[in-house]
Amino acid sequence: MHLQFKIFISGILAMIFMAAPAFAQDADPASPVSSPTPAATPPRVDLPVDPPPVAPDFSAPPRPLPTTERVGVDTAGQIPLTIEQAVEMALQNNNDIDASRNTVQMAEYSLLGAKGVYDPNIVSEGFYERATTPTASLIGGAVNGSVTQTRLFGTGGIEGFSPWQGGVYSARFDSTRSTTSNTNAFLNPQFPTALVFSYTQPLFRNRRIDTNRRQIEIAKKNLGLTDSQFRQRAMDVIASVEQAYWDLAFALRNLQVQIDAVKQARTQLESNQRLVEKGVLAPIDVVAATAQITTFEQNVYIAQESVTRSENTLKTLLLPDRTADMWSQALTPVSPIGLEPPRVGLENAIGDALRNRPEITQLEASAEINQIDQQYFRDQSKPQIDAYGSYTSQGLAGTQTPNAFDPNTGASRVPPNLVGGYWTSLGNLAAQDYPTFRFGVRISLPWGNTTAKANLGRSLVEGTRIANQRAQAEQIIEAEVRNALQALRSAEARLASAAAARSAAEQLYESEERQFGAGTTTLYLVLQRQNELVTARGRELQAQTDLNRAISEFQRATGATLTVNNVSVTDGRDLIRSNTGSELTRNSRFFRIDRSTN
Repeated sequence: MHLQFKIFISGILAMIFMAAPAFAQDADPASPVSSPTPAATPPRVDLPVDPPPVAPDFSAPPRPLPTTERVGVDTAGQIPLTIEQAVEMALQNNNDIDASRNTVQMAEYSLLGAKGVYDPNIVSEGFYERATTPTASLIGGAVNGSVTQTRLFGTGGIEGFSPWQGGVYSARFDSTRSTTSNTNAFLNPQFPTALVFSYTQPLFRNRRIDTNRRQIEIAKKNLGLTDSQFRQRAMDVIASVEQAYWDLAFALRNLQVQIDAVKQARTQLESNQRLVEKGVLAPIDVVAATAQITTFEQNVYIAQESVTRSENTLKTLLLPDRTADMWSQALTPVSPIGLEPPRVGLENAIGDALRNRPEITQLEASAEINQIDQQYFRDQSKPQIDAYGSYTSQGLAGTQTPNAFDPNTGASRVPPNLVGGYWTSLGNLAAQDYPTFRFGVRISLPWGNTTAKANLGRSLVEGTRIANQRAQAEQIIEAEVRNALQALRSAEARLASAAAARSAAEQLYESEERQFGAGTTTLYLVLQRQNELVTARGRELQAQTDLNRAISEFQRATGATLTVNNVSVTDGRDLIRSNTGSELTRNSRFFRIDRSTN
């Protein structure tokens, strides 16, 4: 009674407090507080006209469990594939690697072409000439006011650039047979011959480095640059293959999880149908179990599509073209999933990355090319001072004319060694009785030399730019290593949590099933636990895949992809696969895979 009295009194007080605003309004109608603002009515919004019905009588027909058939793939003949086999196939057949290998081969030919500037150049010339020259003097030996001369000339020699301090050499042999109508000639026909050697040596500009040596050195650095790019492309392809391999493994295992979920849901449906027949469950529980099955069937279709997409991605990396037989065959990853990540500290990982990453090697090659340019343009800003020398040995012989004899004494005016034919002239040439020497210095001083100075300044700025690029690349590499190491640790932790969550979900589902069999829970909770179990299994599979992907990314970030897979790049031409399958090549760069350490 005491409690009821308290409740009664509380109700009366509440009514008084609620009526107080009304009393205040009646007592002071002019007060602004006593005139509440009525609530604003929202404006009426016109709805769009109902669209016309589309397929109003549509109803989804019942569907069986999806088959394992996939587009363009014969699932009857499964091909087991290890991760090592996948990497080896990619190194042998991947089109991107072949394109990078071709780039290296082009760089090799560029270097060969640059060195070809020192190939000796063999020159030869021959001609016949008939020249008639007007002559108006007695001593010119003219006949009817002119002199006619015929000449059969031939020359041959060798010339080129010297690889030693930028010299230029030349050696030439000239041979002529000439006749003349000159009445004063002592020999007609004549056979003059000459052997000429010359050499030009830069003393200042072009002595330490010239255009030819610059091009050769740059071609060497470009070859190293393309070789580094080739290795980088191989590393990227291997990393892509590894990730695609584990994606396919996850897709296949996830497909199995979804199929098992459908089978488990069907078993639940059959159990519910029996309980409904016995009157233990309501018919609506059969509908709920059927809805669960259809939901899981949709997941199977999605998982099956994911298998096809993952498999096609892997095949694109492994096969050379679309005509390969493996395109129509199903791949089955059989390598065990790696659950033990590498244990490397951050400082060691960053140090390995800065030593091994091809990007750093490429920037070093660019810096070396820039140093070559700086040296060349600095040399071009100097004066041009060249020393040159030549040596000429001449020979001559011919048939004496009547003018060759003294009319008084009858003695020949021509030395006996000059009388003869072509072979006599060659003998005089070999005797070197008529040599000519020349030595000199040639100086060229371009006023201002603006072009060379501008090129030098541009090369210096380019060196600064490359240094900035390297600093930026090192920052990016360190960030990638940090991210990869963090992803590695996070993936490992997520896998442990996902495994624990999957184990707990299995226990909860089994417990809920037992309670449902005992009648102490509902089908709704059973289906909810079933969904949670399927989700937990999928997350565990995804965590395993993420861990393997993180391991692959960490190896790529630290530049250890080739080393971890025991792959080395070797020079060679036209090699074929060895009997052990450890050498893969089609051009000048091939991969050697050492399986003895596996």
